[in-house]
Amino acid sequence: MIDKKELQAFVEDQLKDTEYFLTDLKVSPSNEITVEIDSLTPGDIEECVNLTRAIEEAFDRDVEDYELEVGTAGLTSPLKVKRQYEKYIGQDLEVLTADGRKLHGMLRKVDDNGIILSIQQKVKKEGSKKPVIETTDLDIPFSNIKKAVYDLKF
Repeated sequence: MIDKKELQAFVEDQLKDTEYFLTDLKVSPSNEITVEIDSLTPGDIEECVNLTRAIEEAFDRDVEDYELEVGTAGLTSPLKVKRQYEKYIGQDLEVLTADGRKLHGMLRKVDDNGIILSIQQKVKKEGSKKPVIETTDLDIPFSNIKKAVYDLKF
């Protein structure tokens, strides 16, 4: 079986001087390899082709047979690494938290610990008959994010 750590180090080394970064790498017990990359700009198929060729040259199929798929993270793919979150600062996200809350809001900030999501919620003010909508910033640690995706609206 292909060594996942060795492959990950190789891929990260191949991407280090590019605008691309690794978001996910899977190696199944039957040597089915899936490599997912992303960038802060729209993805280019040429980068996937170049990475595929580099992997195939470095990891000889005659020694260890494998199936390889290299692609970019799609617009509807879950965010997995900090750099992906940075790509969406100022954009709307849908975040499912570990405690089951589904939040919709604008991503305001990303740091090493988590994100700040600006959400709108109805708040009933004292003495008011109708609730008003207020914007609140929520600090959400990465450890509390079960899934986050770009909130695509039509």
